[in-house]
Amino acid sequence: MSNFVHLHNHSEYSLLDGFARIDRMVQKAKDCGMKACAITDHGVMYGAVDFYKACQKAGIKAIIGCEVYVAPRSRFDKDPAKNKKSFHLVLLAKNELGYKNLCTMVSKASSEGFYYKPRVDKELLREYHEGIIALSACLAGEIPRAFQEDDYEKAKAVALEHLEIFGEGNYYLEIQDQGLEVEPALNRRIAALSKELNIPLVATNDVHFIDREDHQYHDILLCIQMGKTLDDPDRMRFETDQFYFKTGEEMEEVFRDYPEAIENTAIIADQCNVEFHFAPPYFLPEFPVPEGYTVLSYLRKLCDDGIKRRYREITPEIQERLEYELSVIIKMDFPSYFLIVWDMINYAKEHGIMVGPGRGSAAGSIVAYALGITDIDPLQYGLLFERFLNPSRVTMPDIDTDFCIERRGEVFQYLAERYGHDRVAQIITFGTMKAKLAVKDVGRVFDMPYKEVERVAKQIPDDLGMTIEKALKENPDLKAMYDNEPLVRRLIDSAMKIEGMPRHHGLHAAALVIAPDTISNYLPVQKTDDGGLAALATQYAKETVEEMGLLKMDLLGLRNLTVIRDAIANIKATRGFDLDISSIPMDDKKTYEMLGRGEGSGVFQLESDGMQQVMRNLVPENIAEITALVALYRPGPIESGMVKDFTERKHGRTPIVYDHPILEPILKETYGVILYQEQVMIIAQQMAGFSLGQADYLRKAMGKKKPEVIAGFRTDFVEGAVKNGVSEKIATRIFDLMEKFAGYGFNKSHSVAYAVVSYQTAYLKANYPAEYSAALLTSLMDKTDKLTGYIEECRRLGIEILPPDINESRLDFTVVNEGNIRFGLAAVKNVGRSPAQHIVDERDANGPFSSLLDFCERVTVNSRMLESLIQAGAFDSMDMHRAQLMAIVEKCMSMAESSRKDREAGQMSLFDFGMEEETEEDQFPEVQGLKPFSREEMLKMERDMLGLFLTGHILDGYTSYWKDYQLTPIQELPSLGDKKDVYIAGMLTHLKLKSNKAGQRFAMFDLEDLTGKVHCFVFARVFEQVRSHLEDDAILVMRGTVRNEDGKASFNANDVAGLKMIQSLGVPTTRGGGVNICSNEDVDIYEGNGLSLPECPETPEEEEALPSSEENESLGVILPDVEKTLIKRIYLNIDPGEKGKTEELEVRKILARYPGPYAAFGYNKASGLAKKFGLTVSADEEMLASLESLLGKKNVFVKVLEN
Repeated sequence: MSNFVHLHNHSEYSLLDGFARIDRMVQKAKDCGMKACAITDHGVMYGAVDFYKACQKAGIKAIIGCEVYVAPRSRFDKDPAKNKKSFHLVLLAKNELGYKNLCTMVSKASSEGFYYKPRVDKELLREYHEGIIALSACLAGEIPRAFQEDDYEKAKAVALEHLEIFGEGNYYLEIQDQGLEVEPALNRRIAALSKELNIPLVATNDVHFIDREDHQYHDILLCIQMGKTLDDPDRMRFETDQFYFKTGEEMEEVFRDYPEAIENTAIIADQCNVEFHFAPPYFLPEFPVPEGYTVLSYLRKLCDDGIKRRYREITPEIQERLEYELSVIIKMDFPSYFLIVWDMINYAKEHGIMVGPGRGSAAGSIVAYALGITDIDPLQYGLLFERFLNPSRVTMPDIDTDFCIERRGEVFQYLAERYGHDRVAQIITFGTMKAKLAVKDVGRVFDMPYKEVERVAKQIPDDLGMTIEKALKENPDLKAMYDNEPLVRRLIDSAMKIEGMPRHHGLHAAALVIAPDTISNYLPVQKTDDGGLAALATQYAKETVEEMGLLKMDLLGLRNLTVIRDAIANIKATRGFDLDISSIPMDDKKTYEMLGRGEGSGVFQLESDGMQQVMRNLVPENIAEITALVALYRPGPIESGMVKDFTERKHGRTPIVYDHPILEPILKETYGVILYQEQVMIIAQQMAGFSLGQADYLRKAMGKKKPEVIAGFRTDFVEGAVKNGVSEKIATRIFDLMEKFAGYGFNKSHSVAYAVVSYQTAYLKANYPAEYSAALLTSLMDKTDKLTGYIEECRRLGIEILPPDINESRLDFTVVNEGNIRFGLAAVKNVGRSPAQHIVDERDANGPFSSLLDFCERVTVNSRMLESLIQAGAFDSMDMHRAQLMAIVEKCMSMAESSRKDREAGQMSLFDFGMEEETEEDQFPEVQGLKPFSREEMLKMERDMLGLFLTGHILDGYTSYWKDYQLTPIQELPSLGDKKDVYIAGMLTHLKLKSNKAGQRFAMFDLEDLTGKVHCFVFARVFEQVRSHLEDDAILVMRGTVRNEDGKASFNANDVAGLKMIQSLGVPTTRGGGVNICSNEDVDIYEGNGLSLPECPETPEEEEALPSSEENESLGVILPDVEKTLIKRIYLNIDPGEKGKTEELEVRKILARYPGPYAAFGYNKASGLAKKFGLTVSADEEMLASLESLLGKKNVFVKVLEN
């Protein structure tokens, strides 16, 4: 068997370049009988630990390495003329020191040497060479480059320099043969150099994929990286298919002339012996305690002080709980951890940074409560320490903390400064190519039409964990496309090959790591992008960082804490007192009445439509029931019927039965329902004698549904219960019940902590609605789509939202006289916070602005900002109207500039001489007769500058349509299922017309109604028929399909009309409103809402054909393509007698006034016969109203037929 070992391999962590998945690479090495294998990704070490663990599992040695980029000069030199092209060099770690040095070099390459690529230089190689073996690399290595430039002396000099840096036995000249034309001659020259300098050769294959046939998929990956298509002649490509993981025998054959190069791979492998050690032990920073204290004594002091502050009387139960927790913390060697977290939270609180009352299982610790890490009393709420820290399982505590979202970055900075910027890093994340994304990426590479790729991608559900393979099994439509359409099969087969591969890296939203010393001594790091909260980011993902025993913390930004902070500030400003949110009464009647009415809009965790309905049903009356709501309102409990069962039990409609008396005190607060994980643990403890540590293991096993583990616990539970006097039958039934509900069980500690925040926000809304609403609106200032709904809620509460005013607005939404809210200046487009603050500061210092000119003289702004403020209504309190103000902007700015120059030159104005200044009428006579903007113009200005209609809405005159027709409010679309067909209406904005690759046009735009807006598409098949309706600010009604992906709704329109033509789309009416419309597709809609359809005539068996396009053109109408749209027919029931003749004449007069594409029929209800009038008409509202007036409403029908 061959001794060959692959030493130059690029895994999937050579992002969008390596196609060798780690698991497949290791398996292939094992199948080939290799004793070791290396990972050498480009410039990074992202996959090192995953690779190591895979090798350990496979029973082969992992060689940890990296193919680094070497700067041609200094890593600090970033001259584009001389430093854009770097060289490659393969570095392999021999031992622990080598691993540390490799981590250091890779880290510095990013933090100090990044220029297009992370680059080391010769200085770093010299400083950190110990424990490293270097290989001269591929064609991009410095020596191969020199040979390709026919510079033997340079190649020789570089080889000698490398030998001097790494030392004899630690440097090898690398030869490769992937079938490239230059390689054979190059290998001969490298071999000659090897012989001359006595530097050994090593044979490698530049592995980028596992099997030869993977070449095509690797090619796709390269195209995704470069944004190219496969048929692009100018793209980068690998010229052969030989960059695969060859067997030892294949490599021996390729390098049969260099047998020593093969043998040297085994020699190198023998020298490389890096082993990772996973936690425990843990590597915690040393906390700097005050002089005279140890870590233990300082923790004890803080706990003793805190427990006295928290409790008026320290009962034996409190003291015992504290002593027990401290003993476990000390035994597990985590005192430093608690001090580090305490110090961080203490810093935040001392600096006015809002901190949440708790999060996760840490709320179950009395030590955390005493230290002020949490504000939840675990004894009051029956929370378990063992759910947080299991004494029988040594794992690092995990205290996640919520901070005010605006100031969370300050806490990151504090930690970096306290422990050292070289010791603190954010944690990297990797975005992978999930099923849909893989299909779309491959479709682009294949240059397939967008519409065709979308057709396939839409067949893949958005479910968590969905794969293409799973979608093929679950979706027969996708399977049919795959089986019957060769292009789709090729697309899906290729997408499955790249599915799941990492596509890019990012930063974890909350996680950071703190090391005891320089972090690169433990793992590689890299420079963060400008948006990073720390200077560095780990190259290992969160799970790996934790496995390595480093301190990982999650610092989360919670917007609601910022809202609470701002609401408290608003209360201080309006009512003159400081509200302590932690001391509010937890039994406030107004709060619970509000929640019982389901008025949860803007309340943390309680504002979804579904949750508001649950609250109306449940009518929560205490914090325990809010806690239950937080735990209940999740997919599992909802689908299982737990929510309904809980509600029915609370109201006595379902009896509460306990299988054993032991259960009653445990389950009483949840009306006999096992809702919390902690309840499972307590039942196991009290009924079966489990320790809480054992009970925590049981809880985890049930939650993860591990049958073999659960079976063992079942035996122990039943035996323990029987010993405690419980019958085997009842014990078994209770265990079955625990197992059933454990899958839905929620962490009570977390639920309590979040219920407290929910209650706090509800309390503020119920008792200080204006102050709370102003804070809430401020927090969403940049999310105008959400602002609309909350403004509507303010109006429901009787709070008026006033437009911005230059003399009253501050930066943010502010409570003003009589409890109304004034729009903030910073919310106006083109203004921004800094200029807005400047305006407010000037006004506070020198009084209100008397005119636009006065404003311009006192505040330096540009014309764009000034016009934006005028259009937003900020100057409406001045004597001039907006049209006049807009007309004098340039003149005011010019006059203000002249005044400033005069003052600077020491010249005096007329006012300085005691003379009266000119009035605005005198100064600006040219605008005195200027016509004001119309109401509609002003509303559109508001919308453009504020992102929404404020003082009114363009649609205010159309509200009757939502009353009379079954139009779905846009805010309800996200709650509908995917692919739901509905009618919506509103105003079109942000229209974009585009062309697909076939040259067909389609449209994208937003449609806005009084409840919100949705992004809409009109695809090519519909576009030409509805093009005339698509204009910005058009008021439209649309029939189409809701698409809900990743919680965000969009709308595909299949038909469009002006809202006044609503009947032409066959929109169903509500009871008693609108025209009679009958449609086969609407029967379910009517019946589902308890309505009955009007009796519609049967379509006659024989009808005249619809008029041709030519006939309609004579009427000024273009007939739509009836193959692609709905056919609408208007039926008029006309009296068959003499009266009918008169009616028919009048009907024809009316029809003639409304030409359009739809056929009109006279219909005799008695005979069942229909006769075409020979006219094609519109379904205009006025026409239908005229017909109804003539014939009676019951005799006018619009029939909608799918063609």
